[in-house]
Amino acid sequence: MKRPTRRSVTVGALVVVAVLLASVVVVASAAGGQTLVVADADSGEPMLEVPVDDGDEVTLAYTHSVEKTPVEDVYVVDGSELRMVRMVFSSHGAGLPAAESMERTDEGLVVTRNETYEELPVVPGSIAGHELVIDGERYDLVERSDGPVVVSVDDRLFAGPLLTESSTETDSVPRADTILH
Repeated sequence: MKRPTRRSVTVGALVVVAVLLASVVVVASAAGGQTLVVADADSGEPMLEVPVDDGDEVTLAYTHSVEKTPVEDVYVVDGSELRMVRMVFSSHGAGLPAAESMERTDEGLVVTRNETYEELPVVPGSIAGHELVIDGERYDLVERSDGPVVVSVDDRLFAGPLLTESSTETDSVPRADTILH
C-alpha cells in the first residue's frame, strides 16, 4: 500500500475544511436567521449586531420627555423589515396617540399598529434613556451612541466576526453574544 504524501494530506485537509465551511453556510441559511443592526445614522458604522429570527419582538423602550412615563414601541422582525405591532404607554402626552383606538391593559394603554420600516431612525437621548429590548436583553442606545442611529434588519445570520471567543478590543462591532451584561 502506498503511503500518502504531504501534498495529498494537505489537499485532503483543505477539502474537509471547505466542506465544513459550506455546511456551516447551508445550516445558517436554512435557519433563516437575520441580524438586527444598530448603525450610526451619519457614517453607517455598525454599533451593535444582534442575531434575530422572523417573528422575534424588538422593543424600543424610552421615557416620555414631558410626561416622564415609560413608552414601549413594539416591533416584530418581518423578513428584512421591522413591523410595528403596538405602542404601550401609561399617560397621554405630546407625540403620543390620543385620537386612535386604544385598549387599557395591565401593561398600560395599548395602541395596535401595522406599520413597516426598512430602517428605523432613533435619536437616543439621556432624558428618554432609549433602550432596545431583544429576547429579554436590554441594550442602552444612549451609552452606545453619540448621535442619531438607524435600526435595521440584515439578511445575514451574523454580520460580525464568526469566531467570537478570540474577540479583541480591535473588533469594531460588538456582537450580542460577546457582550458582557
